[in-house]
Amino acid sequence: MDFTRDEGQDAVAEVVVSVLERESARDIDLWPKLVESGLLSVALPARYGGDDMGLPEISVLLTELATDAVAAPALPTLGFALLPLIAGLPDSVAEQVLPAVAEGAIVTAALNEQGAPFVRKPATTAVADGDSVLITGRKVGVPYAEQARWLLIPTDAGLALVDAAADGITTTPSPVSGAMPEATVRLENVRVPAERLIPDGIDDLHRIAVAALGSVADGLLKGALVLTAEHLRTRHQFNRPLAEFQAVAQQIADLYVVSRTLHAAAASATWALAQPDADSAHRERTDDDLDVLAYTVASELPTAMQKCHHLHGGIGVDVTHSMHRYYSQAKDIARWLGGASFRLDRLGARCSST
Repeated sequence: MDFTRDEGQDAVAEVVVSVLERESARDIDLWPKLVESGLLSVALPARYGGDDMGLPEISVLLTELATDAVAAPALPTLGFALLPLIAGLPDSVAEQVLPAVAEGAIVTAALNEQGAPFVRKPATTAVADGDSVLITGRKVGVPYAEQARWLLIPTDAGLALVDAAADGITTTPSPVSGAMPEATVRLENVRVPAERLIPDGIDDLHRIAVAALGSVADGLLKGALVLTAEHLRTRHQFNRPLAEFQAVAQQIADLYVVSRTLHAAAASATWALAQPDADSAHRERTDDDLDVLAYTVASELPTAMQKCHHLHGGIGVDVTHSMHRYYSQAKDIARWLGGASFRLDRLGARCSST
C-alpha cells in the first residue's frame, strides 16, 4: 500500500490552498468561491463535466479545508452524499442532480436517528405506492438540512433521494455551538419517485461517511497543532518562549503523536476503501480499518483539542481567536460518529466475531 498523494490529489490540494489564501470567509460564504474554483466537480463523471476522480481526491479536499477549520457544506455534499449518488442513481436522475452539485446545490445525508447514530436498520420506512415510494420517519442532527436542495435519507428499503422542498417534510433547526447548522427532519408520507431509491446503499454511505469524517478530523488536528505550536513559539513568559518549558514541550509532542496516528488511520481507511474490485476479504479488512478510524476520531480528537485549548490559555477560548472553530467542529464530528463508547462497542463486536 502507498499513501503518497498522486498528481491529481496534489492538484486538488493546491487549488484549495489557493482559494483559502485569496478568500477570508471560512463558513458558507466560501461556498460560491469553491463552486467557481471547479472543486465541486472533481469527483463527477466526465459526461457531467467532472474530472472522473473519486474518494482520495475528495478526502484531500476535505482535509485541506479542515486545516483552516472551514465550516462549509463540503463535508455533507461531497463527503457524505455525492459518491453514493454517483454509484447508485440511474442516469435519468443523475443527469438532473450531479450537474446541479457542480453548480453549488447542497446535498446532505441523514446519518442518525434518535438514539441511533449511523443507524444500520432505520426506523424510517419506505412504502411502495405505484411508481413511487412514501417515506415516513424522523432524522436528527442533519447538517445543512435547511440549506440543502436534496436529502439522502436511509430507510428500511435503502437510500432515498428526497427533494428538501417536498410536501410532508418538516425541518426544525437544532442549536449548535459552531458554524455548521443542523436540524431535525421529520418526513410524513413524502412521495419520492421509485427510481430515486437506492436499495443497497446504506452500508456504502456509512463507509464513505466515516472515511470523510476521518479526513476532516485529520485536517482539523493538523491545523490546530500548527496554530498551537506557533502560539507556543511566539508567546513568552519569564522572558522565555512557552515552547522551551519542558512540560509544554512534552504536551505538544504528545499532540504530534496523536496527529500522526490519526493521519495514518485516515489515510489507511481511505486508501483501502478506494481500491477497485475488492473481494470480500479486502472489504472485511477495510471495515476493520474504518471502525478503528471511527473510534480513534471519537476518542482522541476531542481530547487533543482540549490540550490545544489548554496550551493556548485564555486566548484560545476567546471567540475572536480561531481555536474555537477547530474545537466546535471536532466535538460535532465525535457526536455524529456516536461518541467514543459507541464506537468502542462496535469495534469490540467486530473483534469478538472474528
